[in-house]
Amino acid sequence: MGTEHDLGADEEKAVVARAVAGDREAVAQVVRLLQDPLYRLALRMVWRPSEAEDATQEILLRVLGHLHTWRAEAKLLTWAYRIGVNYLLNLKRQTPQEAAQVSLDTYREGLADGLADADYRGPEATLLTAEVRLNCSQAMLQCLVRDERIAFVLGEVFELTSVDSAWILDITPVAYRKRLERAKKRLGNFLNATCGLIDPTAFCRCSRRVDKALALGRVDPRAPVFARHAVSRGGRTAAVAEQQMIQLHDAASVLRAHPDYAAPQAKLDAIAGLLDSGRFPLLD
Repeated sequence: MGTEHDLGADEEKAVVARAVAGDREAVAQVVRLLQDPLYRLALRMVWRPSEAEDATQEILLRVLGHLHTWRAEAKLLTWAYRIGVNYLLNLKRQTPQEAAQVSLDTYREGLADGLADADYRGPEATLLTAEVRLNCSQAMLQCLVRDERIAFVLGEVFELTSVDSAWILDITPVAYRKRLERAKKRLGNFLNATCGLIDPTAFCRCSRRVDKALALGRVDPRAPVFARHAVSRGGRTAAVAEQQMIQLHDAASVLRAHPDYAAPQAKLDAIAGLLDSGRFPLLD
């Protein structure tokens, strides 16, 4: 079944033209088209859903504010990614890893500390193990500097071409590929030496990190942040994403294997409120 994400080039142009002309339903359609991919982009860059929600709202408002400048030089989502990436790379707020300047080596040492001798067998073991895995893959991404992190997310997580990724970042494809290779090498070396999902001889197992994660408060058993996060309509669930990761068994798959998260409705309602406030020029 087709979705708004399947719009052809002519359909995108028509929707944008109506939105720029002040058609509220067309504006809402643009938001629906972009909201979830932009949220997943923000989530990969800022780690926590609450920060990703705020970032997504800001990015969407910037997209709508500049919608009249889109000339179909790229797909609408690719163009929106460019706006989103520029915002996220220049975000003053730092993630905890950025603030503490945590490297992958330091993070690896932390994973070895408190690793249990056996798999977690307590309540909701499957759920909490999945939560640890999803939280860990988010955290390890934050150990990359931002330009390498975004290169990896675009190329290996979102699987965009080097041409599109380079255009989004406003660099040459050659420069993009070099940046991506640096990120892949760093993460690949880390995962091969650390993650039992990639190499059975590596020391770390998600199921053996649950007790430590609970003790440190990094996982809330009453409200898992990632494993029970809402997903897009028809999108992959956490279970499906994890199964795909297991089948692929490579470093990129671990970082890619998150559900198809949906942007929280509260922030989207806030955007609608701003559009109705009379302070937003698109619909004046």
